[in-house]
Amino acid sequence: MTVAPPRPLLKRLPPGVWVALFWSVVILLRSLQRPGELRHLLEYNGNLEDAPLLVTAVVTTLGALLLFRVPLAAVAVALGGVVFSYGMWVRQTPYVLFMISDGLVGYITAVRERRTSVLAALLPVGVVTGYTTWQLLFGYPVNISKPLALVSTVVIAWLIGNTIHQSRAHAETLRLQATQQAVTAERLRIAREVHDIVAHTIGIIAVQAGVGSRVMDTQPDQTRKALGAIEATSRETLAGLRRILGALRHTDPQAAPLEPAPGLADLDQLVAKTKDAGVRVDVRRRGKPRSLPAEVDLAAFRIIQEAVTNVVRHSGTKDCSVTVDHRQDELVIEVVDLGCGGPPASSGYGIVGMRERVSLLHGQFSAGIRPEGGFRVAASLPVQTEVAE
Repeated sequence: MTVAPPRPLLKRLPPGVWVALFWSVVILLRSLQRPGELRHLLEYNGNLEDAPLLVTAVVTTLGALLLFRVPLAAVAVALGGVVFSYGMWVRQTPYVLFMISDGLVGYITAVRERRTSVLAALLPVGVVTGYTTWQLLFGYPVNISKPLALVSTVVIAWLIGNTIHQSRAHAETLRLQATQQAVTAERLRIAREVHDIVAHTIGIIAVQAGVGSRVMDTQPDQTRKALGAIEATSRETLAGLRRILGALRHTDPQAAPLEPAPGLADLDQLVAKTKDAGVRVDVRRRGKPRSLPAEVDLAAFRIIQEAVTNVVRHSGTKDCSVTVDHRQDELVIEVVDLGCGGPPASSGYGIVGMRERVSLLHGQFSAGIRPEGGFRVAASLPVQTEVAE
């Protein structure tokens, strides 16, 4: 079982808590520098460090607390600060808080659905429209360029957030399509390999059947051995087909090679090829080796092959270890390297293919960076006891 690493310290607490701590430290430091700091924070005497600072602290703290759970409320809090601070002598504060609301609108548009983003944008537009209408009704002079400029900042924030949202959605669509294509390609490869297994098995059955038919009258014992071999081979093949063919949904029009599929017996050849590529593979075998179902043997070899190939391409190390553990009801494979590289590039589908193979056999798979360095690939493939025996 893979244990998830603990979350970073900065992500354990909500952003609103960190914002509140920041402003608490700021106010505490100013209290040490200026006597009566708390009294000054309630004064509207035109100093940016007095009431405007307190309003900004309250708005940013509440906005950060509400943004992820109630995003529209976060925008409403920022606009409430705009309305509250408009009567202060410091005229910059309302515009600063309005820019904060613009930032909230842009963020909500980037990460939320369209309906929520439109409502978030309508809130500041409604406040500007309502204030301008109030000025006109009561005869106050209105410079129409100011409300238009404020509305334009909301529109720009919404457009930027919408562009980010569309880019994220497009990237997610491409990722899903690429993953689906990788799964499809892997299933086609598995289908070809199943064809190899079936062709190889049917060839053995045909040979044994031919031998049995020729010696049926003269050598009954040899005939019984041939029939026993046919029965054992047929049962093993049927067991593999039940586990694999039920999950395959596509066919490959290309003809597959007729040679038998590889297995763990071919590890020595893989080690030799990898050594020629400049990476030494240390193979460790545990447990009592035994005959494996063809699909398990093939999947185990392909997983090791792909993991070792990733070591050669991405790890930057010259050594890796492969552990093959034959347990009572499962085959456990582990490939570990001590390289400095991370997981394979996102354009590759090796890990997706390995996970698909293990999933088709109802096993467990994990792959990731080790805490002590390097990369680890582990797979557990269930093995039917009666077939193994």
